[in-house]
Amino acid sequence: MSRIAYVNGRYVEGRHAMVHIDDRGYTFSDGVYEVCEVFRGALIDEQRHYDRLARSLRELRIDPPVGQGALEFILREVLSRNKVSNGFVYLQATRGVSPRDHAFPQTPVRASLIVTARSVDPKKGETAALKGISVVSTPDLRWKRVDIKTISLLPNVLARQAAKESGAYEAWLIDADGMVTEGAASNAWIVDRSGTIITREADQSILRGITRTALVEIIAAQGLRLEERKFSLTEAFGAREAFITGATTLVTPVVMIDGRPIGEGLPGPIAQKLRAVFHEHAARSH
Repeated sequence: MSRIAYVNGRYVEGRHAMVHIDDRGYTFSDGVYEVCEVFRGALIDEQRHYDRLARSLRELRIDPPVGQGALEFILREVLSRNKVSNGFVYLQATRGVSPRDHAFPQTPVRASLIVTARSVDPKKGETAALKGISVVSTPDLRWKRVDIKTISLLPNVLARQAAKESGAYEAWLIDADGMVTEGAASNAWIVDRSGTIITREADQSILRGITRTALVEIIAAQGLRLEERKFSLTEAFGAREAFITGATTLVTPVVMIDGRPIGEGLPGPIAQKLRAVFHEHAARSH
């Protein structure tokens, strides 16, 4: 079966899914996106994704292309047409089609919307989590509003490519003060020698990940200690454990940073526990 996409009011085969060459998402990266996990046929933390999407659109002064009710229907229709039970649904909204000019269109245009979905074998993520992943550090070259989930991701792309060329899975971004901000496509966490879980506070220097938000609640429910603060690469090297979180990775242990083993160089018990209980706590909607 061909991959089916939703593009501005139509469901089309992937090979026929197109946007206009003057779409501002193509010319300026003038848009936002969301990626929502699908687990056993359910959308995970769906409402939080809608809330973050609405905030991102407001911050960029883009009118929503459709209402939430319509968007809920579209996501489910795309999942159904692609027969996705485990995987991800991706949605992208841009300011719309307008002749190329940096300023907003003088004549109002309708925002563009595309939605796609794909299946992923859950065993693939479990295999990576059991083994643990490695990360490399790289300077954080992004703009100052990474709290908005925009489609402008070139610095992230370059960081992830650097990780791949180094044989690592992810890159951790380092700010001008030598502090870890987050991963190229994930949030970054460590566990110090006392067992306290540490992750950077959700300010404008990081994206407030949906998985991150859910995990903060899970950590509290598990009776574990959490500090939301900056931490340095040096502190990460000396940590007992490290891990990343994201919709596509859930909770995945980090066993090596810049070629240096973290803790015993194996997935740590806290990260493993948090991954094991994640779907018990995460909100599901069919």
